[in-house]
Amino acid sequence: MTGDLLIRSVRPWPSGREAPEVDVLCLAGVVSAVGVGIAAPDGVPEADGKGGVLLPSFTDAHAHLDSTRLGLPFRPHTAGAGLAELIDNDRRHWRSAEQDVATRATFTLGRTIAGGATFVRSHAQVDVDSGLDRLEGVLAAREAHAGRASVQVVAFPQCGILRDKGTADLLEAALLAGADLVGGLDPAGYDRDPVRHLDVVFGLADKHQRGVDVHLHDGGSLGAFQIELICERTAALDMRGDVTISHCFALSTVDEDRRRELVDMLAEHDIAVTTVAPGVREPLPLRQLRWEGVRLGLGQDGMRDYWSPYGNGDMLDRTWQLAYRNGFRDDSMIEMCVDIATRGGASVLGETGHGITEGARADLVVVPGDSVTAAVMDRAPRTLVVHEGRVVAADGELVG
Repeated sequence: MTGDLLIRSVRPWPSGREAPEVDVLCLAGVVSAVGVGIAAPDGVPEADGKGGVLLPSFTDAHAHLDSTRLGLPFRPHTAGAGLAELIDNDRRHWRSAEQDVATRATFTLGRTIAGGATFVRSHAQVDVDSGLDRLEGVLAAREAHAGRASVQVVAFPQCGILRDKGTADLLEAALLAGADLVGGLDPAGYDRDPVRHLDVVFGLADKHQRGVDVHLHDGGSLGAFQIELICERTAALDMRGDVTISHCFALSTVDEDRRRELVDMLAEHDIAVTTVAPGVREPLPLRQLRWEGVRLGLGQDGMRDYWSPYGNGDMLDRTWQLAYRNGFRDDSMIEMCVDIATRGGASVLGETGHGITEGARADLVVVPGDSVTAAVMDRAPRTLVVHEGRVVAADGELVG
C-alpha cells in the first residue's frame, strides 16, 4: 500500500556538509517534489530527516534468509574445508536451530529493512532433505514484511540438481508455490554436468516464465566456460535482462584479455552479476563491469549461519566491506560502492526508476553523516527508512 509523506531537512546525494537542507514530498508512493520549505498538503504526515544524507534505499541482491541464525546464540563453526563440506554442514544442522525457518527469516529480514534495504532477493534452499520447508519459511517472512519491503525469492538447489535426485521436481514445485526465480549451483564444479544442469534450470525458467539466478563459484577456465554456456542459453531463450550470475569468481581469476571477453559477453546478453564482497576471493572488476554496462548488485549472502559466523543484516555495513575489500579511499570510489548497493542492486532485481529524483519510486533511506563517505565509514543507525512513501523504520528500528 503506497503512502504520502513529507520528509523534512535532508541533503540528497550527491551532497556534503555545505549542501543546503531540503524537503522531499512523496505522494502515492512516488517522489513528487524536492525543494526548500515545501508546504505540507493537508493530511500528509511529516518526518524529520535531521539533516542526514538522503539515499535511494539499499538493495540486498543476494541473501539466504533460510539459513540465518542472526539473533540466536553463537555456535562454534563446525564445517570442514571446501564447498561440499559447507553444504553438508548446513544440511546436518539446520533442523537443530532454536527457532524455525520462518521465525529466523522474519527476524533477519526485519533487521535488513531497519538497516535501510527495501528491496531484497533471497535464495531459499530446495532439496530432497528439506523439501519445500525452507522455501515456505522465506515466503512466510516475505508475507510478514509485505508492507515494508519488496522481496524476491529464488528456488535454490543448494545440494545440486543432478547429485540430489528429485530436486528438479522440487524446483518446479517451488515455482508453483510462489518462488520468483529458479536458481542453480556450479553446474560443472559441483553437479559435474553443466549441460544437463542448465537444461533443468533454463527449461523450468522457460516453462514458467521466470528469471534465473545461478551461483557460480567455479573460477578460472572452468568458470569462464560456464559463463559462456549461460550466455548461450540466455540468447537461445531470449532471456536478456532475466538472468543473474551470483559471485562469478571467474571474472577475477582469468587473465585480462579473457576477462574483457567475458565482461563484453555479459553486457551483450544483459546478464546481471551480484557480489557479496567476500573476504577470501579477489574482488570483481567493479569499474570494468559498470563501464561496460553490466548490471551489478551487492548482497549479504548468509548471515551468521552454518556456513560462517559473519553477517549482521546491515547493507551499509556490507557497502563498507565492498569499499574496504577493493582498497578504495577516494570519495568517488566509495560512492560507487553505495550506488552498487542501492540503484545497482535494484536494477539487478528489475526495479526501474530507483532514485531520489522527481518521479522515482519513494523507496529512500536517511543516514546520519556529513557526506556519503562519512555515512559509510560511521554506519550510524538509519534515521528513516521509507518504502513506497511510508516510513517503515526509524533510528534503526522497525515501525508500524
